[in-house]
Order: sequence, then C-alpha cells, then structure tokens
Amino acid sequence: MTRTDDEVAGLVLAAGGGRRLGGRPKALLTHRGRPLVEHSVGVLRAAGCPRVHVVLGARAGDVRERARLADCVLVDNPCWEQGMGSSLRAGLDSLAGSGARAALVCLVDQPGIGAEAVSRVRAAFRDETSLVSAAYDGVRGHPVLFGADHWAGIAASATGDRGARAYLKEHAAAVALVECGDVARAYDIDTEADLAHLE
Repeated sequence: MTRTDDEVAGLVLAAGGGRRLGGRPKALLTHRGRPLVEHSVGVLRAAGCPRVHVVLGARAGDVRERARLADCVLVDNPCWEQGMGSSLRAGLDSLAGSGARAALVCLVDQPGIGAEAVSRVRAAFRDETSLVSAAYDGVRGHPVLFGADHWAGIAASATGDRGARAYLKEHAAAVALVECGDVARAYDIDTEADLAHLE
C-alpha cells in the first residue's frame, strides 16, 4: 500500500448492544448474508481505506468469531455501555502512533451509506487539520473525517452517545460539508421497524 492510501484510516464504531433491538448487537445483524460489521469494513475498503480499525464492545467474542475481520485492527472497548463517545475515544486512541493522518469514521448501523458517499468524504482530506462531514440536504451527518490534529480535542469532548457532536459544533466554521444525499440514505438501524432496511 502506498503512503497516500494509508494516510486516511477507516474507523468503524461497532460496539453498541442494540438496546432498542432487544439486546442484539448491531455488528451481528445480518445484511446481504453477512454480519453488518463486515459490510461496514467493506464499504471503507471500497472507498480507499486499506487500513481499518473496528471498535467492538457488546458480545465482542461472538463478533470476532462470526465476522471476517482478519485484516482489521480490532479494538475492544470495555466501556461500550457508556455510549458511542467511549468507542470513539477507544478508536482514536488505537490510531495514535499508527502514522495515519486522519480517521474516517463510519457507524456500523448505517448500511444505506455506501462506498460512493464515503469516497467523497475521503477525497476532501487535505492534511492533519482537515475536518470533513457528509451532508444530507445540507445537514451534517456521517461519515466524518477527523484530521489527526483534532483527535485529542475530540476525545476530550466525546461523552455519552454524543460522539464528536460537541466538537464539530464548536468548530463548525472549519468543517467542510460534502453533499451525499444524492448517493446515500443516512438512516440508522435502531429499532425493530428499522430492520426492514436490511437485505
């Protein structure tokens, strides 16, 4: 892999326990015949991120056993029940010292966001100061790209289920929005009704 390919690392947040899904971890939901976490990794790879870190939490052992993640860096988040913020901190911490200049963050429960949208966000990377977000009809969404200069600040503000929301709001003027509404659907798999989106 070239240095250019490796500058932006993919980061999948896949630790959630699926509380509103009867305690079924989202990473293990089936989509196109395989666990949803595999789909997320495949999207990042297809979008040009050969290096992918995956944050696991709920039933991490089952995820390791059932999903094909051999070429990924698997990051255990023992604090996953505290919310997405803890997973984001764990993921960014795992990238420290890796040589990556940015993290391209995807959520495991958004299968309607494919490689085309993720590629657009990745293409907006410039350097370690980059802050990029997909937008849907002008509204900020996922995926998001964080240049390495922002990792410490994001980790310090990532609490509960808010993730990087507070940091991005505080630095809104620096966030480059990349419209993706024409190529992706930004729904979440949160409830039983949402399972209809899975194939």
